[in-house]
Amino acid sequence: MSKTERVVPLKPEFFERVDDSDDEAFYEPTRLVAHIDNPARDALTAHYEKVLPANGRILDLMSSYHSHLPEAAKYSSVVGLGMNETELVENPCLTERIVHNLNRDPQIPLADADFDACLIAVSIQYLTQPDVVLADVARVLKPGAPCIVSYSNRCFPTKAVAVWRSLGDQDHAKLIALYFDAAGSFQPAALDVLKPPAGPSDPLFIVTAAKQNGS
Repeated sequence: MSKTERVVPLKPEFFERVDDSDDEAFYEPTRLVAHIDNPARDALTAHYEKVLPANGRILDLMSSYHSHLPEAAKYSSVVGLGMNETELVENPCLTERIVHNLNRDPQIPLADADFDACLIAVSIQYLTQPDVVLADVARVLKPGAPCIVSYSNRCFPTKAVAVWRSLGDQDHAKLIALYFDAAGSFQPAALDVLKPPAGPSDPLFIVTAAKQNGS
């Protein structure tokens, strides 16, 4: 299968956007902010602390100023791939940084079977070829390694794809599971609804699928 061939008939109109202009122009302004509130960030960090392998090599895909990783955790490396160089430079969790537009080129410029986990935090709604990107995520993951996709109810609506904008929170989980299934090489996806520890907060959902052994 070629890098740009879809494995199931996800319709092109699903991935139309209100603003289909060049992504580089949209992401050129530096945004040194978090895209979910502090309780949701804390819940995501606690989840990562629980599930990420100690001393693992971590890929933070669609990375920015925050990776939400626990400060005390030790990883062999954290590679951030994102759209804004300044945001990546200012992210203290990252040990390597790559500026790359996955909508223009869904192939990840990294080696096969090199990562112990992949994180896609509150950003999958912007991918115009999510199944193709996830197929390449499977390529760079080691067998059994998880891809952890988190989302909330926030987004840049003009850059989110049409199918995302048309669905609610629970159906977003089903959509991400469909993306994993379409990508191939992943075990069935599982949903977690994370409850921040106290008080009002942005909702936070996690969809995780592990690379199949032997893939």
